[in-house]
Amino acid sequence: MSPIQIPFDALASRFGDRFNSVRSQSLGSRFANLRPVSEFLDFKRLSKPANFGEAQSRVNYNLGYFSSNYAVVFVMLSIYSLLTNPVLLFVIILVTGGLYGIGKLEGRDLNLGFAQLNTSQLYTGLVCVAVPLGFWASPISTVLWLIGATGVTVCGHAALMDKPIENAFSEEAV
Repeated sequence: MSPIQIPFDALASRFGDRFNSVRSQSLGSRFANLRPVSEFLDFKRLSKPANFGEAQSRVNYNLGYFSSNYAVVFVMLSIYSLLTNPVLLFVIILVTGGLYGIGKLEGRDLNLGFAQLNTSQLYTGLVCVAVPLGFWASPISTVLWLIGATGVTVCGHAALMDKPIENAFSEEAV
């Protein structure tokens, strides 16, 4: 059985050139501009924006400036959501382990002594176990919580974190 191929080019072409830089970057270079925690959590720079225009300006600046930090926040919230939903974590480990084990057979039948199962039967058994457990684990609510928690955290930080002084003066019109 061949692995599933996701046509990333067809998906990314709808968004123009936004994802070309993400696709061409390695994981190490993506996190090369990770800002220090002391700068990311600088409470002296936290302030309420005066109006919506200032909040929008702060969000535009901070999303670019702290993008790697926000990716780390997303990863940390993802880990937290999996640790607080152990059934979903079990289902993910079960499916991953099952697919790995079936792949290690390389098309041969599994001989248990009292039964001989081919790969089609093994995949069917895995689906019959994983789908009901997957519905019970409520992955949709976990993903929606993750989207909401990340959105509130990232947008809240980006709107409340003031720009550095040197950048604030560079944007003013003379």
